[in-house]
Amino acid sequence: MRTTGMGRRTTGRARAIAAAVALSALVAVCGCTVQGTDADGGHHLPVRIKLPGSSSSSSTGDGKSSASPSTGRAGNVLWSRGDSGGDVRELQARLRQVDWLFDGPTGTYDDLTEQAVAGFQGKRGLPKTGETDSVTWQRLLKMTHEPGKWDLYLMGGQPAGAPDPRCLTGRVLCIDKTSRTLRWMIDGRTVSTMSVRFGAELTPTRDGVFQVYWKARNWVSTLYHSPMPYAMFFSGGQAVHYSYDFSMRGYAGGSHGCVNVRDEAAIASLFAQVRTGDKVVVHQ
Repeated sequence: MRTTGMGRRTTGRARAIAAAVALSALVAVCGCTVQGTDADGGHHLPVRIKLPGSSSSSSTGDGKSSASPSTGRAGNVLWSRGDSGGDVRELQARLRQVDWLFDGPTGTYDDLTEQAVAGFQGKRGLPKTGETDSVTWQRLLKMTHEPGKWDLYLMGGQPAGAPDPRCLTGRVLCIDKTSRTLRWMIDGRTVSTMSVRFGAELTPTRDGVFQVYWKARNWVSTLYHSPMPYAMFFSGGQAVHYSYDFSMRGYAGGSHGCVNVRDEAAIASLFAQVRTGDKVVVHQ
């Protein structure tokens, strides 16, 4: 009887070893994942089998998934809705080049940017996530050229340059042609800054030091019959005023010599503060 019992134990051990070997082979071939014991230390949970050729995404560390471009899936997410900065501005400028974005660049990844990216992705068989991943970005780079400064700031938003020394005393509209900005300054302090547009090649904005000699809240040009809201005249028919065209087209257009502002709220506030006799400095 003892011998028989020993034989049974030996046979049971052999069967257990054989089962373990078979399970190991199954893991090697099929990529199985074997669960450990449950929380109560009981029996092992069922074996989960992952068939050969199946794929799963891996984490990028920020909660966003990545996958190999060869699978046709997205890569690491570079920018998504809510992001902002120079990289987003370049993305928007490049999307404009391929006619997927018509506003901006603004430097902020908004809903329009998200829609443009999704459209670009769908057209090229990429997942339409609306997020700019590394695969989408590389595809866009190959189809576009590096944007220039005024492609990046087509609709304004560029930083102002240093004020001209003539702007550092008194009440001054300090207008910089190089940075395309207007600073409203009082005794050397910048009160507000806004993007501006100047005259076209054949109708340039005059450089120099002037004074605001007349203001008109609602004015229409007697020469070109175009509206000039919040006009502040400083040199003949040239004035600082709000421009509907600048607001819609940005630097793609030009004025007949006036200094155009595209931010209506900003120039409305400026118009309320500027007085007749205040200095205007137009410089480069």
